[in-house]
Amino acid sequence: QLELVESGGGSVQPGGSLAVSCTTSKDIFMVNALAFHRQRPGQQRELVAAISTSGTPAYGDAVRGRFSISRVHSENSAILRMNSIVPEDAGVYYCTAGTWTNVQRPIGGRWWGPGTQVTVSS
Repeated sequence: QLELVESGGGSVQPGGSLAVSCTTSKDIFMVNALAFHRQRPGQQRELVAAISTSGTPAYGDAVRGRFSISRVHSENSAILRMNSIVPEDAGVYYCTAGTWTNVQRPIGGRWWGPGTQVTVSS
C-alpha cells in the first residue's frame, strides 16, 4: 500500500501549464509537511516546492514565480500548479511527506510516492 500517490503528470508544450497532485492518508496529511521533488535524467533529485502543515510554501529557485503549491484539506492532498513551463521542467515528479526541514532535502522525506512523469515537448 502506497502512503503517497502522485497524479496528473503528462505531456505539455513549452509555455503551457500542468498540475500534479499528491494524495495521502488523513493521518499523514494532517501532521506532515508535503513537498514535490523532481529528477531529470542524469541529474540529482531537486526540490520543486514544499508546503507546511499551516500552508506556508517554499520553492526551488528554478520554479519560483512560475509554480505554486497548495493543500486541499478535503482531499488530503497537495497540488502543484506549474505555469510557463520550460523544457527544463521535464522529469519525474515525486511527492514526499515528513517534517518541514526534511521534506525540503532531496532524500529527506519519510514517505515517498512512486512518481509521475512530466514531459515537455512541442
